Amino acid sequence: MDSEQVKRLLEKYWVCETSLDEERMLREYFRGSVPTSLNEPAALFRYFDTQRSQGLDANFDSNVKSKLHKPMGRSVRMMVNYARIAAGIVVVIAAGYFIHLEVRKANPTSEEDTYSDPRVALEETKKALMMISNSLNKAHQQVGKIKVYNEAEQKIQGKSRAGDTGKVQL
Repeated sequence: MDSEQVKRLLEKYWVCETSLDEERMLREYFRGSVPTSLNEPAALFRYFDTQRSQGLDANFDSNVKSKLHKPMGRSVRMMVNYARIAAGIVVVIAAGYFIHLEVRKANPTSEEDTYSDPRVALEETKKALMMISNSLNKAHQQVGKIKVYNEAEQKIQGKSRAGDTGKVQL
């Protein structure tokens, strides 16, 4: 068989259009010496031949059946449980996502400006920030009072502890 005919048969083989006789011819051809351009398919066909000649062990069927009927191990059960938990989490997330989409469809929000004049918007923003600033200042003053109370409490507790042990703490 010449190399052109082998190349045509290989093209048919790669698209699964060869007959059994043509495949047999290819196997026989690749058992002998081949040109370097056909080394890759030759290695594949030689591999097929070695695998075909090896065959299965006599106990193959019984080994497979015994492994199939064996109860699951602890690690496999844990993996199955983790897979169940993961599937549950995926379902919850997907449900939340779809509920979120439905809520947005039912209540579309329009993102329009509240103020048409930028100067008015700036003034309102300044007022809001001043209110927040005043609240933070009041909170800071209250924290200062709590700090003084805590320091006094620590001094009192320190003197009572020092009286118990006979040591003076500063």
